[in-house]
Amino acid sequence: MINFENTSAEFLELASEVRLKILFDLIQKPSRLTTLSKKYNVTPQEIHRNFERMSNSGLIVKQGNNFYALTTFGKAICTQIHSFSYLSQNKKYFTSHNFGNLPSKFLRRIGDLSNSEEIIGVSKVLETWKKIYRTADDYIFNILNETPLDLIELMIKRVKRGTKYCHIISEDASIPKGRKQLLEKSGFYPLLESNKIERRMIKSVQVSVILNEKYAGLMFPDLTGKPDLRSMFFSQDDAFREWCLDYFKHCWNVSDPFKEFKLKE
Repeated sequence: MINFENTSAEFLELASEVRLKILFDLIQKPSRLTTLSKKYNVTPQEIHRNFERMSNSGLIVKQGNNFYALTTFGKAICTQIHSFSYLSQNKKYFTSHNFGNLPSKFLRRIGDLSNSEEIIGVSKVLETWKKIYRTADDYIFNILNETPLDLIELMIKRVKRGTKYCHIISEDASIPKGRKQLLEKSGFYPLLESNKIERRMIKSVQVSVILNEKYAGLMFPDLTGKPDLRSMFFSQDDAFREWCLDYFKHCWNVSDPFKEFKLKE
């Protein structure tokens, strides 16, 4: 059973912008009180007061030569603050979106998405989507509920240049008219037969990802659980991309073989 009394006390110690700044400075390297006092333009007495609180709570420890460093507990707390930071920064976004059917193990790692930007507007989202395709050399991985025709053409061009393409699509995906004709005309099926393109199918896609070895994009569903192409979180940050890659691998492992007859234009 969670001890909420102890937990609330830890939150109280973190309820200070200065103390949070100190924590994330010390995660880079140990530092002296006077150094941080000058950096934040606050009095040494104020920094000392915060250092004392953080030392008493077990977040930091005093070392030799008056240097302070994070404790193991302090380092662990810093890894969790990213989750609060991401949710706080995107509080407005999550009034109209939710996490859909995202497994709890990925929700617990939500702080990995902190270093990202929100792309707003369907046209900007599609341009960012194209950027991920254009810059791919090693691979393109997707979990999607729809794929516009012009993106299909761009994907096939990359695959013909040697890029691996793996795609997970929902059974109720939105399929544009003319898709089959385009696939036949563009040489899609020979690429599929040579395993340069791999496809899987999942019952319902709510959380969408698009990534390559450099960039990743992530789209959460609206409050009804439907995919929303009006906004996308985008980043080249390693932690963000790793989160998206791990989620793709999870969905790939639980997906079913692709069945063309389930898709309807």
